[in-house]
Amino acid sequence: MRALVFNRRLQIRDDYPVPDPGEDEALIRITHAGICKTDVEITRGYMGFQGVPGHEFVGMVEQCRDGQLVGKRVVGEINAGCEKCPRCRSRMQNHCPDRTVLGILNRDGVFAEYAVLPAGNLHVIPDSLSDLEAVFVEPLAAGFEILEQVSIRSSDRACVLGDGKLGLLAAQAIATTGSSVTLVGKHEEKLSVLEGTGIKTIVVNNFSGRDFDLVIDCTGSPSGTDSALQIVKPKGTVILKTTIAQRGPVDLNHLVINEISLIGSRCGPFPAAIDAIRAGQVKIEPLISRVFPLEEGLEAFRYAEGENAIKVILKIP
Repeated sequence: MRALVFNRRLQIRDDYPVPDPGEDEALIRITHAGICKTDVEITRGYMGFQGVPGHEFVGMVEQCRDGQLVGKRVVGEINAGCEKCPRCRSRMQNHCPDRTVLGILNRDGVFAEYAVLPAGNLHVIPDSLSDLEAVFVEPLAAGFEILEQVSIRSSDRACVLGDGKLGLLAAQAIATTGSSVTLVGKHEEKLSVLEGTGIKTIVVNNFSGRDFDLVIDCTGSPSGTDSALQIVKPKGTVILKTTIAQRGPVDLNHLVINEISLIGSRCGPFPAAIDAIRAGQVKIEPLISRVFPLEEGLEAFRYAEGENAIKVILKIP
């Protein structure tokens, strides 16, 4: 099959083996896949991954022991636990010590014609969602994970740092709580995506805000955590969403002196993301920068690394 493969460098291959699904896994024919900041970081050494990257996708189930899934259009949660350890038995498979992670850790991803995931990881997509919208379910779910981790009141002031895809989605997820949300970024064109949503947007050079109840770092920058700690109020909460290959030192004295809660945040609830897109609570189409065919995957990655790109999508086949 055709696949975009990383092994010290990215390359397009047309002889990559079709994955063989295990007993409880599904073989999925990928139709669209999104290039994420994490995928770009993988090409810079993040997680030491080699193989097929990619974890944001929509596709059709072609083979599965659960016959009800065959022929269904699906998206999938990316962590596959061992299903045997105490964490998996406690429904914490995202933190299973022996987990695989789609396109990130010991499991080939979705920048290929086919991929496999446990059937239990899959969510059927309603007909009302397009393929391009469905690609955003996984990253939007990561935004809704914030609402699972902290209780946000309508009176709270939240600030999201970073105007990339994750920041734009996280800000919209938080805004569903009715709280005041400010998004700070570097690019007026990206910030303009949120016009009409009620979310306040500010170019970082013009930003002087402080004392936010909640600050979310979606910058993808080593300096993002320090910035978040500078503007959160005492006894406030900082959420880290950024994963990068090289993270610099952070002055943790702020945590102690100002009694700040620091929370790491990763994957989130797919049903909430699907419902939000279906209900029109989240703007999706303006986030799509370009769609490339798989065979132009190298060019797509170069484009995704550019400052003006928000979401680049591969169309497969």
